[in-house]
Amino acid sequence: MLVLERLRDDHAVRLLAFERENRDYFARIIPDRGDAYFEEFAARHASLLADQAAGIDHFHVVVEEGRIVARINLVDVKEGSAELGYRVAEDAGGRGIATFGVREACALARTQYGLKSIKAKTTADNPGSQAVLARAGFIRTGNLTLNGRPAFSYLLELFEVRAR
Repeated sequence: MLVLERLRDDHAVRLLAFERENRDYFARIIPDRGDAYFEEFAARHASLLADQAAGIDHFHVVVEEGRIVARINLVDVKEGSAELGYRVAEDAGGRGIATFGVREACALARTQYGLKSIKAKTTADNPGSQAVLARAGFIRTGNLTLNGRPAFSYLLELFEVRAR
């Protein structure tokens, strides 16, 4: 069973394992985090939690049977909007985990974090990520360059559901 959890201090060891196990895989898709990320992980994790407590960012992990299989983040919260970012473990791809995590994080954005919209970007050569965004209700809004590659921008408007 998949569960989306807000990032906590006790996730640190499992999150570091997730990042190490998938480093080469992620580096094939997006720029590598670099050695310093791993060497300074404890301090970085504490900083993320501080930013989350301040409402600057909202970090999440998707957990399956105690193992972190994905990260789903809402960062740079400003004026009711945030930027979505996510990554899924290589051995967990193609099972709907990203779609699950993105949908759950977007629901929290509306109901818990008070956000009105979420922005996202993905490279043009990443149809899997494009499909995740489409299934979660994002609308493609434009073309851009991301890490030197052609990419698309997306937007999800979060509307308050009112009882009749």
